[in-house]
Amino acid sequence: MNLKVAVCDDNETDIKYMIQCLNDWSHTANRVLEIHTFLSAEQFLFQYEEEKDFQILILDIEMGKMNGVELAKKIREVNQDIQILFVTGYPDYMSEGYEVDALHYLMKPVSQEKLVKVMEKAAGNLKSQEKYILLQGNGEMLRLPVNKIIYVEVFSHSCVLHMTDETVETRTSIGKLESELGTEFIRVHRSFLVHLSYIKKIVKAEIFLESGEAVPLARRKYAEVNLAFIHFYGGGQDLQ
Repeated sequence: MNLKVAVCDDNETDIKYMIQCLNDWSHTANRVLEIHTFLSAEQFLFQYEEEKDFQILILDIEMGKMNGVELAKKIREVNQDIQILFVTGYPDYMSEGYEVDALHYLMKPVSQEKLVKVMEKAAGNLKSQEKYILLQGNGEMLRLPVNKIIYVEVFSHSCVLHMTDETVETRTSIGKLESELGTEFIRVHRSFLVHLSYIKKIVKAEIFLESGEAVPLARRKYAEVNLAFIHFYGGGQDLQ
């Protein structure tokens, strides 16, 4: 399982040490990490507007204008699944971690042994959250992770699942896929079903996706899709 990790700390020395610890763990545990670093909460929020697929967020607490706890509260408004880990030199904020369902607090200087245990727990939590769908596709029975399906397109007498790392063709109908994939997906056109988390922008006749692709939006679906998109991200609360 690949993991996308954000490290947010206003101390560059601490960031470098954290990257070293994470890389050591990834090599030992045979995991693939995609690590992004940020020097402020505001910098992370700016990036989060474009990339909402971070899975683990490692936060310093004492940072400039917005501290780590305030950032965690904003993220929790729209994302209940991300694993949040606080690192701090101050124990005073520990009680506030319960408000954002923080996975753990680690005191600075961070012990690599303790970090490894917390990362293993985070990876386990994320694994248990994964949803799969079983489909007959590409000539075989496939078990596909739902969170990697960007959109579904009707093509001739088949449906094509456009995923983050592959394309799968199945004879399963789009109606059946819509019912099985659940509320994270919305029918935007009679021939298109889209995962709400991959939508970047909605205009009158098109939906632009994080992948850079655009899919058609039926005129009668415009209001419904907008409303679903707003609800999906926590009632349209502004992250800025």
